[in-house]
Order: sequence, then structure tokens, then C-alpha cells
Amino acid sequence: MGVRFLKMAVIYIVLGIGIGIYMGATLNFALTSVHAHANLFGWATLALCGFTYLRFPKAAESRLAKWHFWLHGTGLPIMLISLSFIANGYDQEWLSIIKRMGETVAGCGILVFAVNVFLNVKDINTAEKRGATFE
Repeated sequence: MGVRFLKMAVIYIVLGIGIGIYMGATLNFALTSVHAHANLFGWATLALCGFTYLRFPKAAESRLAKWHFWLHGTGLPIMLISLSFIANGYDQEWLSIIKRMGETVAGCGILVFAVNVFLNVKDINTAEKRGATFE
């Protein structure tokens, strides 16, 4: 599951950087919030979740990780696409509702991740498990 999160994170860093390059080239900064959310809620958050799942296999193998993947993976693009339209002046009430739905779904994914961490991430000393010693 960790690898899936890392691959999804890479999609968002490419998207976020692409938006940033576009804004710099056109001097049109309407998509600043989309750029920020793609980089933080997409790249940074998903990469950290991916590394967490790689480090703690019990958490990665749980049903909670799958729920997290699908909630985050569904809600974030809905949020970003609707936010893009809103940022470009298409501020219809129905778009705001769709954006809030995407935010809620992605936010639920993060709550599921939090529950997963508290239930399945245990403090272990990996060096001791491998038989390494520190001098």
C-alpha cells in the first residue's frame, strides 16, 4: 500500500509544480490555492502516508489503509478540480457544494489514516530486530 501512496504522491507533485510553472509563465496566479493544495494535501501528505505504510506493514495491510487510499484518492481530485473552476471565476453554488464534498471525503481519508496509525503503528526498534548493535 505504501508504494501506491508514493505513486499517487508523485502525480500530485508533477501537477502542483506544473501549475506553479504555468502561473509563473503567465503571471496569472488565480490557481495559487490549487497549487498549494496539490503540493501539500497531495504530494507531501500522500508521500508521508506512503512512507508510514512502508515502515509499518501492519498498518499498510489493514482494511483502514485501503479505505484511506480510496477516500483520499477520490476526494482530493474532486476538491482540486472544483477549486480550479471556482478560482477561475466559475463560482456557482453547486461547485462550492462539490468542493465541500471532495474536502469532506478526503478529510475522512485522513481521519481513517489517523485511526490506522493509532491502532496499527507500534514502537519497535528495527535495529534490535535485525540484530544490529550500537557502540
